[in-house]
Amino acid sequence: MNQEAGPGIFRALLSGPPPSSADSMRELVILGTASQVPTRTRNHNGYFLRWDGEGLLFDPGEGTQRQMILAGVSAARITRICLTHVHGDHCYGLPGVLSRMALDGVGHPVHLHYPATGEDVVRALVSVSSPGIDLRLHPHGGSGSVAEGLEVRPLRHRIETYGYRLTEPDGRTLLPDRLEAAGLRGPDVGRLLREGFVAGVHLDEVSIPRQGQRFAFVMDTAPCDGAEELADGVELLVAESTFSDDDAALATQYRHLTAGQAGELAGSAGARTLVLTHFSSRYDDVALLAAQAGSRAAQVRVLAARDLQRVPLPERRRRQDAAPQAGPADRTHCQTGARGTE
Repeated sequence: MNQEAGPGIFRALLSGPPPSSADSMRELVILGTASQVPTRTRNHNGYFLRWDGEGLLFDPGEGTQRQMILAGVSAARITRICLTHVHGDHCYGLPGVLSRMALDGVGHPVHLHYPATGEDVVRALVSVSSPGIDLRLHPHGGSGSVAEGLEVRPLRHRIETYGYRLTEPDGRTLLPDRLEAAGLRGPDVGRLLREGFVAGVHLDEVSIPRQGQRFAFVMDTAPCDGAEELADGVELLVAESTFSDDDAALATQYRHLTAGQAGELAGSAGARTLVLTHFSSRYDDVALLAAQAGSRAAQVRVLAARDLQRVPLPERRRRQDAAPQAGPADRTHCQTGARGTE
């Protein structure tokens, strides 16, 4: 293992072969939804975000390797592992996952992001894993980018904790009818995307703006500025909801969110979909938590996560300054300066 920096998420997609149809998918696979104590129906934390050719594993708690098998998630698809902090329910599954990757002969680099103050714990967990994978360690501290398209913000928990935000660059949606009218096809379209101008045609004449998709992961925190910055305008927000609003005193004591606070975070941030998770074992039925969050998250789709559930990333928002919209069959998505990733 080493601390060599690797390519960012979108740079990796650009430098590799075009994504196949099987790889052109964006979804969240929920591997576990329990907080400190697992239950008969809820495993410890674990969340796999499939983002085209990249696979990001967040907070692999105890039992994550088995949950991946049950969910049909191959260890070979993991390209990054992101730890919010080093409490056991967020990282004790790391040795098993790394060992499985070594057993499967994973050949690509695997980037591990974590708070620098958790260095000793992370190295201890890595040391008891089977060797054999190209593991790149990326400790971080403070706000900022940790890879191209991936950034962190500090949260407010009992130990140093960071949330993650994934942001796709804005791009353009090509309009095939306008391309045809301009006589552009084949290699000329590629040149137009790279250079913005070809054969007397500007890119903005044959396309409309397309806002990149955004995802945020907010675990183990009291309400704070960092959580708000991470959640701002995302399509999909995964947020802890350890306690019911009725147990707000416990949430304050242990620096967690209540369901209502998670809903308020999503609503004020303008998130499209909120996935609640990290539930205390005191709640057998989390429908009440979803209702509490929903009451404070107007116009936000609220889901109480279930183990092994799959949540597709919501469709992109439409840019307000876009040209008159074409029909779905008349659009081709692209990313300026990069291959399309849908």
